Amino acid sequence: MSETHRRGRINPVDRNHPDPLYVQLRTVLKNMIDSGKLSVNDKLPSERELVALYGVSRITVRQAVKDLENLGFLQTRAGKGIYVTEPRPTYEIEIVRSFTETAEANNRKPGMKLLAADIIRADADITRPLGLPSGSNVVFIERLRFLDDLPVVVQRDWFAEVLTPGILDIDWNTGNRSLYAEFKERYGVIPARGQSTLSARLATESEAGFLQLDLPAAVLTLDQIAYDSEYRPVNVSSMAYHPVRYPLSLTQSRRRS
Repeated sequence: MSETHRRGRINPVDRNHPDPLYVQLRTVLKNMIDSGKLSVNDKLPSERELVALYGVSRITVRQAVKDLENLGFLQTRAGKGIYVTEPRPTYEIEIVRSFTETAEANNRKPGMKLLAADIIRADADITRPLGLPSGSNVVFIERLRFLDDLPVVVQRDWFAEVLTPGILDIDWNTGNRSLYAEFKERYGVIPARGQSTLSARLATESEAGFLQLDLPAAVLTLDQIAYDSEYRPVNVSSMAYHPVRYPLSLTQSRRRS
């Protein structure tokens, strides 16, 4: 067993816990980093050691370690192993503010039209970041968002069905509803951080119609995964923005001190 693990053993993950095993293991390892049991430049125990120590599969270990690498806590050194990284300034796009909050903060009138809302069987591209098995049921909501009565964003959101029971019973066609406000007020779920990918592509025919664009037309896209304060996934979002009516301005915040 490694020197690090002789300092103290963490309680094993619990198979009866509602969080996926890789999320529990990720939390255990992150707590070890935060507490100093794993210090900067310490080598992480091998995959085999972690499998034996926590009684989980190699896939579980790999997913937990990959997440911590993506979040900036671990780094793979070629031919040497995986190490706790030196704290460094890292930044992320601010994704925890909802469309409604952003509009109101800029003295604009938000609005929305519901395009689709259903429980669907999702493939791995959606279930993997949500920590769910492929083919799991997820809630899918697609909305057209407005600023001052002009359509500016086609927004699609996916999240675990068990996270928000009954959310589709809400009348999403009444007024302007904020998904994150519903998460917080009805279910106590608060997105706190996340990962985003900004890009651009040609609009689909339906997107062009919703956003009042003439084909061929480009849209700005923002794909996001939001997490709560315990790094548990909250929702996956995919947004297509009108390139003129909603130019993206990205607020950045320091992820690690």
